[in-house]
Amino acid sequence: MDPRLTNTFARRVLNTTPAIERMSWEEKHRTLEELRDSITREDERYESPGWHEQELTETQARVESGAEQPMDWANAKRKLRR
Repeated sequence: MDPRLTNTFARRVLNTTPAIERMSWEEKHRTLEELRDSITREDERYESPGWHEQELTETQARVESGAEQPMDWANAKRKLRR
């Protein structure tokens, strides 16, 4: 990647972070929803890497065979933080 682009990106992130920190929780949530909606509208621009489908297929097979059980996000976070 062009170093000028990286530096520009870094400056933009550094300038944006304090603004995000000043947002209320509701403003952050609304912004996140808007970003997700924007990305979703442009999803044809992004191609999943080949390994992604393979991982999903393997995970589905483990769940269907009983070798792996789904876990809700709250429990997954607790397990990861041990």
